Amino acid sequence: MVATPVPARLSRRTLLGAFAAVPLLSACGGSSGGDGKELSFWNFYGPSDDQGPQSKWFVSVVDEWNKNNDVKVKLRYIPGKDYLNGTTLQTAFQSGQGPDIFLISPGDFLRYYNGNVLQDLGPALSAESKADYLPGLLEARSVDGKVYGLPMEIEPLAMYYSETAFEKAGLSEADLPKTWDQTLAVAEKLTGKDRYGVMFETLPGYYQNFTWYPFLWQGDGTPIKDGKVAFDSPAAVQALKFWQDTIQNKVAPRKALGDGGGDVVSNLGSGAAAMQQSGIWAVADLRGKAKNFKYGIIPHPTPAGGKPATDLGGWAFVANSKGKNPEAAAKFIAWALGSTDAAGIERQRQWNTVVKTNVPPRKSVQAAADAKGAFDDGALKKFVSEIAPTGKPEPRFPPEVYQPIADAIQACQLNAADPAKAAADAAARIDTFLQTYQGAPIS
Repeated sequence: MVATPVPARLSRRTLLGAFAAVPLLSACGGSSGGDGKELSFWNFYGPSDDQGPQSKWFVSVVDEWNKNNDVKVKLRYIPGKDYLNGTTLQTAFQSGQGPDIFLISPGDFLRYYNGNVLQDLGPALSAESKADYLPGLLEARSVDGKVYGLPMEIEPLAMYYSETAFEKAGLSEADLPKTWDQTLAVAEKLTGKDRYGVMFETLPGYYQNFTWYPFLWQGDGTPIKDGKVAFDSPAAVQALKFWQDTIQNKVAPRKALGDGGGDVVSNLGSGAAAMQQSGIWAVADLRGKAKNFKYGIIPHPTPAGGKPATDLGGWAFVANSKGKNPEAAAKFIAWALGSTDAAGIERQRQWNTVVKTNVPPRKSVQAAADAKGAFDDGALKKFVSEIAPTGKPEPRFPPEVYQPIADAIQACQLNAADPAKAAADAAARIDTFLQTYQGAPIS
Protein backbone atom coordinates (compact mmCIF):
# COMPACT_ATOMS: atom_id res chain seq x y z
CA MET A 1 0.00 0.00 0.00
CA VAL A 2 1.45 3.36 -0.99
CA ALA A 3 0.32 6.71 0.33
CA THR A 4 -0.47 9.63 -1.94
CA PRO A 5 2.79 11.57 -2.16
CA VAL A 6 3.25 15.17 -1.07
CA PRO A 7 3.27 17.54 -4.06
CA ALA A 8 6.61 17.21 -5.82
CA ARG A 9 7.31 20.82 -6.71
CA LEU A 10 7.16 23.67 -4.25
CA SER A 11 7.00 27.39 -4.88
CA ARG A 12 8.90 29.73 -2.58
CA ARG A 13 5.78 30.60 -0.62
CA THR A 14 4.49 27.06 -0.33
CA LEU A 15 7.99 25.98 0.57
CA LEU A 16 8.62 29.03 2.80
CA GLY A 17 5.25 26.49 1.90
CA ALA A 18 5.94 22.75 2.42
CA PHE A 19 8.45 20.87 4.00
CA ALA A 20 12.79 17.94 4.13
CA ALA A 21 20.12 -1.96 7.70
CA VAL A 22 18.82 -3.94 10.45
CA PRO A 23 15.54 -5.82 10.69
CA LEU A 24 12.35 -4.25 11.95
CA LEU A 25 12.42 -3.81 15.69
CA SER A 26 11.53 -7.01 17.44
CA ALA A 27 11.85 -6.02 21.08
CA CYS A 28 10.34 -2.64 21.73
CA GLY A 29 11.26 0.24 23.98
CA GLY A 30 11.76 0.21 27.71
CA SER A 31 9.25 -0.55 30.39
CA SER A 32 5.90 1.04 29.61
CA GLY A 33 4.60 2.69 32.72
CA GLY A 34 3.29 6.22 32.50
CA ASP A 35 4.71 7.53 35.77
CA GLY A 36 8.39 7.97 34.90
CA LYS A 37 9.86 11.12 36.42
CA GLU A 38 12.98 11.30 34.21
CA LEU A 39 12.88 10.89 30.44
CA SER A 40 15.95 10.07 28.39
CA PHE A 41 16.44 12.08 25.19
CA TRP A 42 18.98 10.62 22.76
CA ASN A 43 20.32 12.98 20.11
CA PHE A 44 23.48 13.87 18.18
CA TYR A 45 23.64 17.57 19.10
CA GLY A 46 24.17 17.98 22.81
CA PRO A 47 25.57 18.21 25.29
CA SER A 48 28.60 17.76 23.02
CA ASP A 49 32.25 18.21 23.96
CA ASP A 50 32.63 21.33 21.81
CA GLN A 51 29.68 23.06 23.53
CA GLY A 52 28.80 24.70 20.23
CA PRO A 53 25.68 26.77 19.56
CA GLN A 54 23.55 23.78 18.53
CA SER A 55 24.56 21.84 21.64
CA LYS A 56 23.76 24.87 23.79
CA TRP A 57 20.32 25.17 22.15
CA PHE A 58 19.42 21.61 23.09
CA VAL A 59 20.71 22.09 26.62
CA SER A 60 18.81 25.35 27.05
CA VAL A 61 15.54 23.86 25.78
CA VAL A 62 15.78 20.97 28.22
CA ASP A 63 16.80 23.25 31.08
CA GLU A 64 13.79 25.49 30.44
CA TRP A 65 11.45 22.52 30.43
CA ASN A 66 12.96 21.05 33.60
CA LYS A 67 12.52 24.33 35.49
CA ASN A 68 8.77 24.21 35.00
CA ASN A 69 7.81 20.52 34.95
CA ASP A 70 7.86 17.68 37.45
CA VAL A 71 8.82 15.14 34.79
CA LYS A 72 12.41 15.94 33.85
CA VAL A 73 14.24 15.35 30.58
CA LYS A 74 17.87 14.17 30.51
CA LEU A 75 19.93 14.52 27.34
CA ARG A 76 22.23 11.77 26.11
CA TYR A 77 24.63 12.80 23.38
CA ILE A 78 25.54 10.23 20.71
CA PRO A 79 28.15 11.29 18.10
CA GLY A 80 26.66 11.93 14.68
CA LYS A 81 28.54 9.09 12.98
CA ASP A 82 27.16 6.56 15.45
CA TYR A 83 23.65 8.00 15.38
CA LEU A 84 23.32 8.44 11.62
CA ASN A 85 25.25 5.47 10.25
CA GLY A 86 25.64 3.19 13.24
CA THR A 87 23.20 0.87 14.96
CA THR A 88 23.23 2.41 18.45
CA LEU A 89 19.58 3.39 18.39
CA GLN A 90 18.27 0.26 16.68
CA THR A 91 20.26 -2.01 18.99
CA ALA A 92 18.88 -0.23 22.05
CA PHE A 93 15.31 -0.77 20.91
CA GLN A 94 15.93 -4.40 20.01
CA SER A 95 17.20 -5.02 23.53
CA GLY A 96 14.22 -3.25 25.10
CA GLN A 97 16.29 -0.25 26.23
CA GLY A 98 15.20 2.43 23.80
CA PRO A 99 15.17 6.11 24.86
CA ASP A 100 11.98 7.95 25.80
CA ILE A 101 12.57 10.73 23.24
CA PHE A 102 14.79 10.57 20.16
CA LEU A 103 15.39 11.99 16.69
CA ILE A 104 14.54 10.29 13.41
CA SER A 105 14.75 11.31 9.77
CA PRO A 106 11.79 10.92 7.40
CA GLY A 107 13.65 8.11 5.68
CA ASP A 108 13.78 6.02 8.84
CA PHE A 109 10.23 6.73 10.00
CA LEU A 110 8.72 3.39 8.99
CA ARG A 111 11.35 1.34 10.81
CA TYR A 112 10.08 2.72 14.09
CA TYR A 113 6.40 3.06 13.21
CA ASN A 114 6.19 -0.50 11.93
CA GLY A 115 8.16 -1.58 15.00
CA ASN A 116 5.30 -0.21 17.16
CA VAL A 117 7.48 2.15 19.19
CA LEU A 118 6.17 5.58 18.14
CA GLN A 119 3.78 7.48 20.38
CA ASP A 120 0.85 9.41 18.89
CA LEU A 121 1.66 13.08 19.55
CA GLY A 122 -1.76 14.36 18.48
CA PRO A 123 -3.35 14.65 21.95
CA ALA A 124 -0.49 16.95 23.03
CA LEU A 125 -0.73 19.21 19.96
CA SER A 126 -3.13 22.12 19.74
CA ALA A 127 -5.14 22.75 16.59
CA GLU A 128 -3.27 26.05 16.26
CA SER A 129 0.07 24.24 16.35
CA LYS A 130 -0.97 21.69 13.72
CA ALA A 131 -2.23 24.44 11.42
CA ASP A 132 1.07 26.32 11.77
CA TYR A 133 3.07 23.56 10.04
CA LEU A 134 3.60 23.80 6.31
CA PRO A 135 1.58 21.50 4.03
CA GLY A 136 2.87 17.95 3.87
CA LEU A 137 5.19 18.14 6.85
CA LEU A 138 3.01 16.48 9.44
CA GLU A 139 1.49 14.15 6.86
CA ALA A 140 4.93 12.71 6.08
CA ARG A 141 5.20 11.73 9.74
CA SER A 142 1.63 10.55 10.16
CA VAL A 143 -0.35 7.35 9.69
CA ASP A 144 -4.16 7.29 9.50
CA GLY A 145 -4.28 10.94 10.51
CA LYS A 146 -2.25 10.45 13.68
CA VAL A 147 0.98 12.46 14.05
CA TYR A 148 3.98 10.44 15.25
CA GLY A 149 6.82 12.90 14.69
CA LEU A 150 7.20 16.66 14.99
CA PRO A 151 9.65 18.17 12.48
CA MET A 152 12.19 20.69 13.67
CA GLU A 153 13.51 21.85 10.27
CA ILE A 154 13.57 21.48 6.48
CA GLU A 155 16.98 20.70 4.97
CA PRO A 156 17.39 21.01 1.17
CA LEU A 157 20.62 19.84 -0.49
CA ALA A 158 22.89 21.68 -2.93
CA MET A 159 26.46 21.75 -4.22
CA TYR A 160 29.00 23.90 -2.38
CA TYR A 161 32.20 25.09 -4.06
CA SER A 162 35.41 26.75 -2.94
CA GLU A 163 36.02 30.09 -4.64
CA THR A 164 39.74 29.79 -3.87
CA ALA A 165 39.99 26.35 -5.47
CA PHE A 166 38.31 27.63 -8.62
CA GLU A 167 40.63 30.64 -8.78
CA LYS A 168 43.76 28.51 -8.31
CA ALA A 169 42.61 26.21 -11.11
CA GLY A 170 42.07 29.20 -13.41
CA LEU A 171 38.30 28.74 -13.38
CA SER A 172 35.58 31.34 -12.98
CA GLU A 173 31.86 31.43 -12.24
CA ALA A 174 31.28 30.70 -15.92
CA ASP A 175 32.80 27.26 -15.31
CA LEU A 176 30.39 26.29 -12.54
CA PRO A 177 28.88 23.00 -13.77
CA LYS A 178 25.28 22.77 -14.81
CA THR A 179 25.37 19.19 -16.14
CA TRP A 180 26.81 15.88 -14.99
CA ASP A 181 29.31 15.86 -17.85
CA GLN A 182 30.45 19.36 -16.95
CA THR A 183 30.78 18.30 -13.32
CA LEU A 184 33.18 15.50 -14.25
CA ALA A 185 35.18 17.77 -16.56
CA VAL A 186 35.44 20.64 -14.07
CA ALA A 187 36.21 18.24 -11.22
CA GLU A 188 39.14 16.87 -13.22
CA LYS A 189 40.59 20.38 -13.55
CA LEU A 190 40.10 20.98 -9.83
CA THR A 191 41.70 17.71 -8.73
CA GLY A 192 45.31 17.93 -7.56
CA LYS A 193 47.80 16.24 -5.29
CA ASP A 194 45.99 17.15 -2.07
CA ARG A 195 42.52 17.97 -3.35
CA TYR A 196 39.63 16.17 -5.01
CA GLY A 197 37.45 18.01 -7.47
CA VAL A 198 34.10 16.87 -6.14
CA MET A 199 32.67 14.88 -3.25
CA PHE A 200 29.56 12.85 -2.53
CA GLU A 201 28.85 10.77 0.55
CA THR A 202 30.51 7.34 0.49
CA LEU A 203 29.42 5.96 3.86
CA PRO A 204 26.41 3.62 3.57
CA GLY A 205 23.32 4.69 5.47
CA TYR A 206 20.07 6.60 5.27
CA TYR A 207 22.02 9.81 4.76
CA GLN A 208 23.76 8.51 1.64
CA ASN A 209 20.45 7.40 0.16
CA PHE A 210 18.98 10.79 1.02
CA THR A 211 21.75 12.57 -0.88
CA TRP A 212 21.53 10.25 -3.90
CA TYR A 213 17.76 10.49 -4.49
CA PRO A 214 17.90 13.89 -6.27
CA PHE A 215 20.05 12.37 -9.02
CA LEU A 216 17.46 9.61 -9.46
CA TRP A 217 14.63 12.15 -9.56
CA GLN A 218 16.41 14.29 -12.14
CA GLY A 219 15.79 11.55 -14.68
CA ASP A 220 12.18 11.13 -13.48
CA GLY A 221 13.06 7.96 -11.61
CA THR A 222 11.58 6.61 -8.39
CA PRO A 223 12.03 3.39 -6.40
CA ILE A 224 8.29 2.71 -6.08
CA LYS A 225 5.42 3.91 -8.25
CA ASP A 226 1.73 3.14 -7.77
CA GLY A 227 2.58 0.51 -5.19
CA LYS A 228 4.95 -1.37 -7.48
CA VAL A 229 8.73 -1.44 -7.77
CA ALA A 230 10.11 0.99 -10.37
CA PHE A 231 13.81 1.03 -9.50
CA ASP A 232 15.00 -0.92 -12.55
CA SER A 233 14.90 2.15 -14.78
CA PRO A 234 17.19 4.22 -17.02
CA ALA A 235 17.04 6.99 -14.42
CA ALA A 236 18.40 4.72 -11.68
CA VAL A 237 21.09 3.30 -13.93
CA GLN A 238 22.38 6.71 -15.03
CA ALA A 239 22.34 8.07 -11.47
CA LEU A 240 24.30 5.08 -10.19
CA LYS A 241 26.77 5.46 -13.05
CA PHE A 242 27.30 9.18 -12.44
CA TRP A 243 28.34 8.63 -8.84
CA GLN A 244 30.47 5.70 -9.98
CA ASP A 245 32.18 7.84 -12.61
CA THR A 246 33.34 10.36 -10.01
CA ILE A 247 35.26 7.61 -8.23
CA GLN A 248 36.42 5.76 -11.34
CA ASN A 249 37.74 9.02 -12.83
CA LYS A 250 39.58 9.67 -9.55
CA VAL A 251 38.02 13.09 -9.10
CA ALA A 252 36.15 12.14 -5.90
CA PRO A 253 37.43 10.47 -2.71
CA ARG A 254 36.46 7.00 -1.56
CA LYS A 255 36.18 8.32 1.99
CA ALA A 256 35.30 11.75 3.35
CA LEU A 257 37.07 13.45 6.23
CA GLY A 258 35.51 14.38 9.56
CA ASP A 259 31.90 13.33 10.00
CA GLY A 260 31.40 12.30 6.38
CA GLY A 261 30.00 13.70 3.19
CA GLY A 262 27.80 16.27 4.91
CA ASP A 263 30.71 17.78 6.85
CA VAL A 264 31.71 20.77 4.73
CA VAL A 265 34.17 22.27 7.22
CA SER A 266 36.39 19.15 7.29
CA ASN A 267 36.33 18.61 3.54
CA LEU A 268 35.59 21.68 1.44
CA GLY A 269 36.73 24.08 4.15
CA SER A 270 40.03 22.27 4.70
CA GLY A 271 40.87 22.30 1.00
CA ALA A 272 40.49 18.53 0.63
CA ALA A 273 37.61 19.01 -1.83
CA ALA A 274 36.77 21.78 -4.29
CA MET A 275 33.07 20.96 -4.71
CA GLN A 276 30.91 19.08 -2.22
CA GLN A 277 27.28 18.14 -1.95
CA SER A 278 25.79 19.06 1.40
CA GLY A 279 22.73 20.59 2.97
CA ILE A 280 21.59 24.00 4.08
CA TRP A 281 22.96 23.29 7.57
CA ALA A 282 26.50 23.76 6.20
CA VAL A 283 25.92 27.53 5.99
CA ALA A 284 25.84 27.68 9.79
CA ASP A 285 28.74 25.24 10.08
CA LEU A 286 30.96 27.42 7.88
CA ARG A 287 29.77 30.58 9.61
CA GLY A 288 30.74 29.17 12.99
CA LYS A 289 33.91 27.21 12.21
CA ALA A 290 35.36 28.68 9.00
CA LYS A 291 34.00 32.21 8.85
CA ASN A 292 36.72 33.48 6.49
CA PHE A 293 36.27 30.66 3.99
CA LYS A 294 34.98 31.91 0.64
CA TYR A 295 32.39 29.68 -0.98
CA GLY A 296 29.30 29.61 -3.12
CA ILE A 297 26.44 27.21 -3.77
CA ILE A 298 24.81 25.97 -6.95
CA PRO A 299 21.88 23.64 -7.62
CA HIS A 300 22.65 20.00 -8.32
CA PRO A 301 23.91 19.62 -11.90
CA THR A 302 21.51 17.66 -14.10
CA PRO A 303 21.85 14.90 -16.70
CA ALA A 304 21.12 15.53 -20.37
CA GLY A 305 17.39 16.21 -20.63
CA GLY A 306 17.04 16.11 -16.85
CA LYS A 307 15.24 18.45 -14.49
CA PRO A 308 16.44 20.20 -11.31
CA ALA A 309 15.82 18.33 -8.08
CA THR A 310 16.78 18.38 -4.43
CA ASP A 311 15.79 16.38 -1.38
CA LEU A 312 13.97 18.05 1.50
CA GLY A 313 15.06 16.34 4.66
CA GLY A 314 14.67 17.37 8.26
CA TRP A 315 14.88 15.63 11.60
CA ALA A 316 11.89 15.19 13.90
CA PHE A 317 11.39 14.63 17.62
CA VAL A 318 9.55 11.39 18.39
CA ALA A 319 8.45 9.68 21.61
CA ASN A 320 8.80 6.04 22.56
CA SER A 321 5.35 4.52 23.09
CA LYS A 322 6.93 1.80 25.26
CA GLY A 323 8.93 4.24 27.34
CA LYS A 324 8.65 5.28 30.97
CA ASN A 325 6.09 8.04 30.40
CA PRO A 326 4.97 8.38 26.76
CA GLU A 327 2.36 11.03 27.47
CA ALA A 328 4.87 13.30 29.21
CA ALA A 329 7.36 12.73 26.40
CA ALA A 330 4.72 13.81 23.88
CA LYS A 331 4.00 16.93 25.91
CA PHE A 332 7.68 17.85 25.97
CA ILE A 333 7.93 17.47 22.19
CA ALA A 334 4.79 19.53 21.59
CA TRP A 335 6.13 22.26 23.87
CA ALA A 336 9.69 22.25 22.48
CA LEU A 337 8.80 22.35 18.79
CA GLY A 338 5.11 23.19 18.53
CA SER A 339 4.50 26.03 21.00
CA THR A 340 2.77 28.94 19.25
CA ASP A 341 3.44 31.59 21.90
CA ALA A 342 6.17 34.19 21.40
CA ALA A 343 8.73 32.16 23.34
CA GLY A 344 8.02 29.04 21.29
CA ILE A 345 8.30 30.90 17.98
CA GLU A 346 11.57 32.53 19.04
CA ARG A 347 12.94 29.16 20.18
CA GLN A 348 12.30 27.77 16.72
CA ARG A 349 13.63 30.88 14.97
CA GLN A 350 16.87 30.53 16.88
CA TRP A 351 17.24 26.89 15.88
CA ASN A 352 16.40 27.36 12.21
CA THR A 353 18.22 30.58 11.37
CA VAL A 354 20.72 31.44 14.13
CA VAL A 355 22.41 28.43 15.73
CA LYS A 356 21.64 26.28 12.67
CA THR A 357 20.52 27.16 9.17
CA ASN A 358 17.39 25.48 7.80
CA VAL A 359 14.15 26.38 6.15
CA PRO A 360 11.72 26.76 9.10
CA PRO A 361 8.91 24.18 9.06
CA ARG A 362 6.28 26.49 10.57
CA LYS A 363 4.60 29.53 9.04
CA SER A 364 4.90 31.66 12.17
CA VAL A 365 8.61 30.86 12.45
CA GLN A 366 9.16 31.70 8.79
CA ALA A 367 7.47 35.05 9.34
CA ALA A 368 9.68 35.76 12.35
CA ALA A 369 12.79 34.77 10.37
CA ASP A 370 11.75 36.92 7.41
CA ALA A 371 11.25 39.87 9.76
CA LYS A 372 14.89 39.47 10.83
CA GLY A 373 16.09 39.29 7.21
CA ALA A 374 17.33 35.71 7.54
CA PHE A 375 16.82 34.91 3.85
CA ASP A 376 17.45 38.32 2.31
CA ASP A 377 20.84 37.58 0.77
CA GLY A 378 23.73 35.16 0.35
CA ALA A 379 23.56 31.40 0.33
CA LEU A 380 20.33 31.23 2.34
CA LYS A 381 18.50 33.40 -0.16
CA LYS A 382 19.62 31.09 -2.96
CA PHE A 383 18.54 28.02 -1.01
CA VAL A 384 15.08 29.44 -0.45
CA SER A 385 14.47 31.13 -3.80
CA GLU A 386 16.20 28.77 -6.23
CA ILE A 387 17.03 25.39 -4.73
CA ALA A 388 14.31 24.42 -2.26
CA PRO A 389 11.44 25.06 -4.73
CA THR A 390 12.79 22.14 -6.83
CA GLY A 391 12.55 19.80 -3.88
CA LYS A 392 10.65 16.69 -2.97
CA PRO A 393 10.14 15.42 0.57
CA GLU A 394 12.60 12.74 1.65
CA PRO A 395 10.91 9.37 0.98
CA ARG A 396 9.93 7.17 3.89
CA PHE A 397 10.95 3.61 3.10
CA PRO A 398 11.11 0.61 5.42
CA PRO A 399 14.56 -0.98 5.77
CA GLU A 400 13.67 -3.66 3.22
CA VAL A 401 13.31 -0.96 0.55
CA TYR A 402 16.07 1.32 1.76
CA GLN A 403 18.68 -1.46 2.01
CA PRO A 404 18.63 -2.72 -1.61
CA ILE A 405 19.01 0.88 -2.80
CA ALA A 406 21.89 1.45 -0.38
CA ASP A 407 23.57 -1.75 -1.56
CA ALA A 408 23.23 -0.69 -5.20
CA ILE A 409 24.76 2.72 -4.50
CA GLN A 410 27.67 1.20 -2.59
CA ALA A 411 28.31 -1.53 -5.16
CA CYS A 412 28.47 0.94 -8.04
CA GLN A 413 30.20 3.81 -6.29
CA LEU A 414 32.97 1.89 -4.54
CA ASN A 415 33.09 -1.60 -6.06
CA ALA A 416 32.76 -0.86 -9.81
CA ALA A 417 29.59 -2.94 -10.16
CA ASP A 418 27.57 -2.75 -13.37
CA PRO A 419 24.87 -0.10 -12.73
CA ALA A 420 22.26 -1.89 -14.85
CA LYS A 421 22.73 -5.14 -12.96
CA ALA A 422 22.81 -3.37 -9.59
CA ALA A 423 19.53 -1.59 -10.35
CA ALA A 424 17.91 -4.83 -11.53
CA ASP A 425 19.09 -6.75 -8.47
CA ALA A 426 17.81 -4.05 -6.12
CA ALA A 427 14.47 -3.93 -7.92
CA ALA A 428 14.06 -7.70 -7.58
CA ARG A 429 14.66 -7.53 -3.82
CA ILE A 430 12.23 -4.64 -3.40
CA ASP A 431 9.60 -6.42 -5.49
CA THR A 432 9.84 -9.56 -3.36
CA PHE A 433 9.34 -7.49 -0.22
CA LEU A 434 6.39 -5.52 -1.58
CA GLN A 435 4.50 -8.72 -2.39
CA THR A 436 3.89 -9.34 1.31
CA TYR A 437 4.33 -5.89 2.92
CA GLN A 438 1.68 -5.17 5.55
CA GLY A 439 3.03 -2.05 7.28
CA ALA A 440 2.10 1.61 7.12
CA PRO A 441 1.82 3.33 3.73
CA ILE A 442 5.13 3.83 1.92
CA SER A 443 5.67 7.27 0.41
